[in-house]
Amino acid sequence: MSIDPSLARTLRIVAEEGTLEAAARRQHMTPSAVSQRVKQLERSVGQRLLVRAKPVRLTAPGEVVVRLARAQALIEEEALAELGLDAQGEHPHIGIAVSSDSLATWFVPALAAFTREHDAQLELQREDQDVTARLLTSGAALAAVTSAPVAPPGYRSLPLGSLVYRAVAAPVWIRRWTGADGGAAVTPEVLARAPRIDYDASDDLQAGWLRARGVDPAPAPRHLVPSTHELADAVVEGLGWAMLLTMQAEPLLTSGNLVDLGGEPVTTPLFWQVAKAPSALLEALTEAVLRTAKDELLQE
Repeated sequence: MSIDPSLARTLRIVAEEGTLEAAARRQHMTPSAVSQRVKQLERSVGQRLLVRAKPVRLTAPGEVVVRLARAQALIEEEALAELGLDAQGEHPHIGIAVSSDSLATWFVPALAAFTREHDAQLELQREDQDVTARLLTSGAALAAVTSAPVAPPGYRSLPLGSLVYRAVAAPVWIRRWTGADGGAAVTPEVLARAPRIDYDASDDLQAGWLRARGVDPAPAPRHLVPSTHELADAVVEGLGWAMLLTMQAEPLLTSGNLVDLGGEPVTTPLFWQVAKAPSALLEALTEAVLRTAKDELLQE
């Protein structure tokens, strides 16, 4: 048997839009027609693909079909562009899941290098590096920067290198909480009562460093600043201490705006997970990402 590409495309659009009604408007159909196409696809594969809630949810088999549909769409868009048959002049779309830290530091130069030689529309989806892989599983992205070494079915995983984080604080913060100057004054007792800055409620980076210093992170106060750039700014202003990427921290340490708190740096290995689809654009994007990562990330 084979999966009808047009029916798979309808399921993909339903998943992207979230409702049958929105998918119908996008495809210039009635909601009933969209529903019938999804049912036809489900009958052909013999499995339930969609949970008809608001918003709709893909089942595990539905995620497989949507991943296929996204890969098919990219390959078709590439072919139309090469043949000059795309009347609207649109470039192929590539969805990419990436963490805030990578996006704010090394990843954009990789994308810029890719787009200097290739025409494509890049759809970046910012997600924590520990969970970016779920966007691959759902079919929402064709590639991801993730901390998960094992790729989901239909994808391959390539090592990129590691991000390195250092614990730092502003001199004004150190004086506020220790009455002294220098990182040596920031003892475990100080860390237990002085505020840190986490990216969000699920950020465990600072908590892990505290545990290594013998400090229980649970009762220690914390601020939440969900932006890599603004979090660094908040540390410089003395809002709290945090683990910053070395590429962010080093110029601020050199200028005296920040002080190193010591302790072991924390390294986070990253992986590039990309669809196995026979796409020249995905191969070129992968080459650009690997090349930039080799220059910018810590290599083992």
